[in-house]
Amino acid sequence: MSSRGGPSHNNLQLQRRPTRSPSAGNLVEPIFDSEVVPSSLVEIAPILRVANEVESGNPRVAYLCRFYAFEKAHRLDPTSSGRGVRQFKTALLQRLERENDPTLMGRVKKSDAREMQSFYQQYYKKYIKALQNAADKADRAQLTKAYQTANVLFEVLKAVNQTQSVEVDREVLETHDKVTEKTEIYVPYNILPLDPDSANQAIMKYPEIQAVVYAFRNTRGLPWAKDYKKKKDEDILDWLQSIFGFQKDNVANQREHLILLLANVHMRQFPKPDQQPKLDDQALDEVMKKLFKNYKKWCKYLGRKCSLWLPTIQQEVQQRKLLYMGLYTLIWGEAANLRFMPECLCYIYHHMAFELCGMLSGDVSPVTGENVKPTYGGDEEAFLKKVVTPIYEVIAREAAWGKKKNTKHSQWRNYDDLNEYFWSSRDCFRLGWPMRADADFFCKTIDQLRSENIEGTKAPTNRWAGKVNFVETRSFWHIFRSFDRMWSFFILCLQAMIIVAWNGSGQLSSIFDSDVFKKVLSIFITAAILKLGQAILDVILSWKARHTMTLHVKLRYILKVFTAAVWVIVLPVTYAYTWKHNPPGFAQMIKSWVGKNSSSPSLFILAVVIYLSPNVLAAILFLFPVIRRFLESSNYKIVTVLMWWAQPLLFVGRGMHESSLSLFKYTLFWVLLITTKLAFSFYIEIKPLVDPTKLIMNTHVSNYQWHEFFPRAKNNTGVVIAIWAPVILVYFMDTQIWYAIFSTLFGGIYGAFRRLGEV
Repeated sequence: MSSRGGPSHNNLQLQRRPTRSPSAGNLVEPIFDSEVVPSSLVEIAPILRVANEVESGNPRVAYLCRFYAFEKAHRLDPTSSGRGVRQFKTALLQRLERENDPTLMGRVKKSDAREMQSFYQQYYKKYIKALQNAADKADRAQLTKAYQTANVLFEVLKAVNQTQSVEVDREVLETHDKVTEKTEIYVPYNILPLDPDSANQAIMKYPEIQAVVYAFRNTRGLPWAKDYKKKKDEDILDWLQSIFGFQKDNVANQREHLILLLANVHMRQFPKPDQQPKLDDQALDEVMKKLFKNYKKWCKYLGRKCSLWLPTIQQEVQQRKLLYMGLYTLIWGEAANLRFMPECLCYIYHHMAFELCGMLSGDVSPVTGENVKPTYGGDEEAFLKKVVTPIYEVIAREAAWGKKKNTKHSQWRNYDDLNEYFWSSRDCFRLGWPMRADADFFCKTIDQLRSENIEGTKAPTNRWAGKVNFVETRSFWHIFRSFDRMWSFFILCLQAMIIVAWNGSGQLSSIFDSDVFKKVLSIFITAAILKLGQAILDVILSWKARHTMTLHVKLRYILKVFTAAVWVIVLPVTYAYTWKHNPPGFAQMIKSWVGKNSSSPSLFILAVVIYLSPNVLAAILFLFPVIRRFLESSNYKIVTVLMWWAQPLLFVGRGMHESSLSLFKYTLFWVLLITTKLAFSFYIEIKPLVDPTKLIMNTHVSNYQWHEFFPRAKNNTGVVIAIWAPVILVYFMDTQIWYAIFSTLFGGIYGAFRRLGEV
């Protein structure tokens, strides 16, 4: 059978793997591959696969491979307790008993040990060497598979020779050394074959790929460890691996990732850079800017300097930038679930980049007197074990605690809560580097300690970091709290429309009457009362987070309640003194409390202006989103203090606003919708009920039948409530109907102009 990349050999044929996996009931068939191997015996799958490949060329070698696989399976599961293991081993043993004598008769050499050594040498010389010397040397995948097969054959060869007490020939050992050396080179890859023998691959001939690879392999000036054994074509990621202890496969993945990323940007440069094997600095800066965008914002937010210092020597700048980028991608690639906590990764990178800069600058540690070394580096997989694992264990513990039935939302943290810990310079940098095991971030709650029966939990102090900004409290009041501006607007509009319809002629023009206008101004008192209710509701729904709230958040809640209460007092008092003659009942009641002094309408107007000043400022900022985006995203202390009242101090979600054109279209849509809704509510729902209500209220009740419920009733209040209740309910709920109508109209017009749906 001829194989690609080499000549045909009658004595050495490789059988094609079956495209359809056999079922469990067909184990007696001459197919034993990874598709039918039990999950607990997955290690023997490559051995059985090799046996299937070489069976047509040498059945005895295939038999020895299966026999070795059986022995290894018995060592892995001696009691056959795994699922399907007993059936698998029984079927394999039956096949071995059936094939022993026929394959033994066809053996060429005197012993199985000699047969294995002869076949191993033959496989290397007639198949692997043929692939290496082939004209189309580009078939790297087949050559890689051949070396993997040779490794499995040598493993079986050693076992057979050890069983028969036969030493392995020196020539076979030398061949195995060559195979081992090539196996380390021909490693699995995703897109880019970066081994030395793959330089002739088509993708590796792109000048942009060559430029990035050349830049990566510039390790001049890097302080390698004394005991490190350098290999051929070492690059900066290999140096980072040896210093910080990253995983080998992570390094290989991120190497391809960065090379392709830089090469793609390098290709898009215009005008085209010189076709020299040199990475373009503009392409490098573009990728670096995007990669470190969040990290730089995080440092600026916390008032810390970035750990991205560049050397003064121009020839070392590109290498330093690649080191910073490589370190960040290696941290991200090995971070596992920590990727859901981007600011946590920023914290880790900040310290590791600082150590990297210190090492390259030759800084001396003031503690040890030696050159700076990584805190968690040196050992194999040190980053995973010493950095990622401790933080991941906190995540796993919090998630397990949150799954318990009786656990409240305030007693466990999710990804957002853990990530918000790194939004505070006071909190996260108190964690230290190396990270202190006794830091509040790693501490457990009192309930967790008690559930684990740990002694010493009687102390009331709780060092658990807890939640910072939000604690879920399940309540129907969230319907009002989440849409408080909408409810407040509808309530105030309803009050104003009832006042206008009830007084004067009942037309909208009557609002310009002085008495009617004064009564309409009472909506500001209602607004103040609703604001107080909202502030109190915020405190109630955030009460469970009081132990973990920062002082400025608590102060913000207290001041909001206090100012809202002050306005609830100031606005009614000043409103009462706007009336000189015939004040309404509410104004008379306020005057009876504070005294009937001379009226002063201007005082109430001044109070309203002051009360509305924050809303006016918010409206101006709404019209100019650029200014609002700047203020919300600014890290200046004075701006932070001014914005503290309007929004909580958060790292994410700041300055997320649409463009002016989008805001204009959005505002126009809702202005038209709400205007139509209010006009319909006034003329169709509210105004027609005013005259019947007045008539019902003026009707005297001499003998009220439900005197038990209304013993002193003189008017038909119950009838009025029964009439108005459905109207009020429809008033608050018909907005979604109008939204459906307007969205259909606007969407249809927009689609017609864009010719959507045309064939």
